[in-house]
Amino acid sequence: MKKGILVGIVVLVLALLWWGISIYPDWLWFGKLHYSSVFWTKLVSEFGLGLLTWLLLMVMVILSLYVARRLSRDVGPSLAYGAKGGISLRSSGLLILAVVLIIGFFIASKGASQWDMVLRYLNQQAFGVKDPVFGKDIGFYVFSLPLYLFIERGLILFVVITGIVTGFWYLRNGAIQLINMSELVQDQANRQPTAPKMTMSSGAKRHFVFLVGIIILLIAWGYYLKRFNLLYSTAGAAFGAAYTDVHIRIYAYEILAILSVAFAVFLFVSAFRAKAKLIWTGGAIWIASIFLFSSILPLLVQKFVVSPNELAKESTYIARNILYTRNAYDLNKIKEVPFRVGDRLTAGDVRDAKPTIQNIRIWDKRPLLRTYNQLQSIRLYYTFRDVDVDRYQVNGDYRQLMLSARELDVRQLPPQARTWVNRHLIYTHGYGLTSSTVNDVTSEGLPDLIIKDLPPSVAFDIKVDHPEIYYGEKTENYVFVKTKTKEFDYPKGDANIYTNYKGSGGVPIGSFLRRLLFSFEFLDPQILFTRYLGPESRIMYNRRIDRRVRAIAPFLSYDSDPYLVISGGRLYWIQDAYTTSNMYPYSKRFKSNFNTTLNYIRNSVKVVIDAYSGDVSFFVVDEKDPIVRTYSKIFPELFKPFAQMPADLKKHVRYPKDLFRVQSQMYMTYHMKDVQVFYNQEDLWQIPGEVYGDSRQKMEPYYIIIRLPGEENEEFVLMLPFTPSNKDNMIAWLAARCDVPNYGHLIVYKLPKEKLVFGPMQIEARVDQQTQISREMTLWGQRGSVVIRGNLLAIPIKDTFIYVEPVYLEAKQTETQPAPTPSTRSRGLRRSRAGSTVAGSAQSGLGAAGLPELKRVIVAFGNRVVMKRNLEDALLTVLEGKEPLEQMISRPPARAPEAGASAKTALEHFLKAKQYLKEGDWAGYGRELRALEDTLNEMAQKEK
Repeated sequence: MKKGILVGIVVLVLALLWWGISIYPDWLWFGKLHYSSVFWTKLVSEFGLGLLTWLLLMVMVILSLYVARRLSRDVGPSLAYGAKGGISLRSSGLLILAVVLIIGFFIASKGASQWDMVLRYLNQQAFGVKDPVFGKDIGFYVFSLPLYLFIERGLILFVVITGIVTGFWYLRNGAIQLINMSELVQDQANRQPTAPKMTMSSGAKRHFVFLVGIIILLIAWGYYLKRFNLLYSTAGAAFGAAYTDVHIRIYAYEILAILSVAFAVFLFVSAFRAKAKLIWTGGAIWIASIFLFSSILPLLVQKFVVSPNELAKESTYIARNILYTRNAYDLNKIKEVPFRVGDRLTAGDVRDAKPTIQNIRIWDKRPLLRTYNQLQSIRLYYTFRDVDVDRYQVNGDYRQLMLSARELDVRQLPPQARTWVNRHLIYTHGYGLTSSTVNDVTSEGLPDLIIKDLPPSVAFDIKVDHPEIYYGEKTENYVFVKTKTKEFDYPKGDANIYTNYKGSGGVPIGSFLRRLLFSFEFLDPQILFTRYLGPESRIMYNRRIDRRVRAIAPFLSYDSDPYLVISGGRLYWIQDAYTTSNMYPYSKRFKSNFNTTLNYIRNSVKVVIDAYSGDVSFFVVDEKDPIVRTYSKIFPELFKPFAQMPADLKKHVRYPKDLFRVQSQMYMTYHMKDVQVFYNQEDLWQIPGEVYGDSRQKMEPYYIIIRLPGEENEEFVLMLPFTPSNKDNMIAWLAARCDVPNYGHLIVYKLPKEKLVFGPMQIEARVDQQTQISREMTLWGQRGSVVIRGNLLAIPIKDTFIYVEPVYLEAKQTETQPAPTPSTRSRGLRRSRAGSTVAGSAQSGLGAAGLPELKRVIVAFGNRVVMKRNLEDALLTVLEGKEPLEQMISRPPARAPEAGASAKTALEHFLKAKQYLKEGDWAGYGRELRALEDTLNEMAQKEK
């Protein structure tokens, strides 16, 4: 006995020691980010809830075993015979307690994981909206009901576990026998077969009847709670409590709750007086009542009362579903505006829309990402993971840019270079970024880079003073900084530039004790034995930004696309965060790409991560959201008001795509406010399709700079067209405004139903039907190129739409034309006008393998569809203009050349065109060629 207690104490001490070692690095990490209060709130809540759960289970089991022991004193000899020769009662009790301790540990861990639910319940904030059935604030359903349901199910599980453990106790001491041993001996003496038979002492019977009564009492509570769960019913014509739920099921559950309480009381009394037959009869009546009230009666009412008059009976509840769904997804803030579609687009209209024309995106992020990796990764260990879209002031113009961070992936190092020192001490960070405007193209069909190379070369008025990226989207491994060895910074020619980290990021690891603890944390003894760490050394971990923010605030949901921002000479990541729930009454549930089902969502938080220091800031942008107000009460030091975000960073906040997708998909149905129209699904919308490559897919929301109807200035907007269900013509388009102070405003522009406006798939079909376009694409394919049709964009200009679709060519890889490698890219290089590095193979018309080149731009307007070498020519042709688009934008039409233009003028145009071609200025090149053509035509006319 003493030995067992000693072993238990040793195990407990070791477990606590291991637990302390495991949480110590987290404490240091949270403290370094100034979020120690978040760490302790979470830790104390988890530990306290886990301990409470474990103690509750232990108390229930021990109390039940105490009762079982007292009730086992009247066990007769025939029942005790089965236990003869077994282990002692004391030993069996210790064994049972050991099993309970192990089970309790797993149950406690489940309880501890619900710390978030308990804290939300204790700190809940009111929504200020009541449900229409019970009149309770929505906060009851979001914060309280989930906890009540969890407790009810947990208590039933506890009673079941208690019953099983108690049954084992009775089995060991003979109060329960699977075979009556005295009868078995007698049957064997008479040589007669006997069937297995269980016997139970009267005390054990009373005990189990009492436990069953407790379970029935908890089920009664469950029926009471089920009334509230009816507000998420899917049995009616719309989501939420419908006619049958409100008029039948609510009362049925109340009746079943009362009957369950009555049956439980009956069992408590019967445990001492009633016979088994009477108990079984009561149980049968109770089960029959459940079947009658929860299944048969609602089914009959639904079939014979509701279904024949469904619209009349369900109208009230459909209206509730529409109202509460629109509230939950914030669809009520969408402003509906009629959009009168015109048929003409003049040169003056184009001049007025200069910022829009300058920002039409002809670079699709998917082929552009491959191009960035080919042109700007520079060394094999650098990589670009994603391309982000944002807006900046470029030489005084409001321009939309594509940006991508150059991150370092140590897995791309050669095998012989993947040493511990290289992976954790030398190759510690990525470096810089590359960026291009959304529609500028070099003469080779490549992006015109305005930020490029190492160190960053910037072609406009913005500084990148700290290009190092210690925290990013691909930074997986932990690294050490401020060590006795220098870190690799960036390559320069045949040499490398090295640096020492000068920031405050990372956790100090100078002491022997900390090195020992981190060796255990990462299971890496090298941390303890390396000689490169000094008193000032720091360890950086949790460096991948999505994991970093989730480690701090796991209770938020996060957007799938964090994006890079340049501000004040530093690089930052902005990560959108959401508060969500699936417990908003009457709101239809949606399967999101957050791996959860939700029916309430708000983009309440913007998270800013410093790519150099790793500092993380949570800014609340929706202070009206009750969920974020609840979390702000729980973690007062975690959240900051949006007003405290630096002004320059505010210029780069944007409406998140994931939220926009959710709202767009819900709005396709819930723009219908009329109950009858909604019931008949008469005006159902859909997201249109588009062709990417050679396959059809759903159109993605896209960012664009446009001037919204009725506004004076262009602005950064996220938009998406809609088409009617099973139709391809455009019916509306939704815009989310991104610029402060109009951030978050949603507008849907509804097109007239009596007028046909081509939708994206109709434009794609017209492209396919153009003989010249189809012939040219087929010819490219026969020459060994992969033809990639990029995103089709619908661009609103004035009261019309133009469609723009880029076409890329990518050469198929062959034995004679290998894909460029970092080593081949370092030889035989030449530069375009903007200095983008281009391999010699990229000079061919087909492009290097894996290097998509923009070769054509398709523009559609009205009934006209054209494909030209650049956007300027395509717009010029489709609008049937007679001058370059740049001139249309910048000034009124120029007069035709004077008669008698000389060969000298033609030569000047020719020489300018050659110079523009050399510099990679395709717009200037095209302009001079057209001027040359006009001059030659004039000369030809003069010769006649």
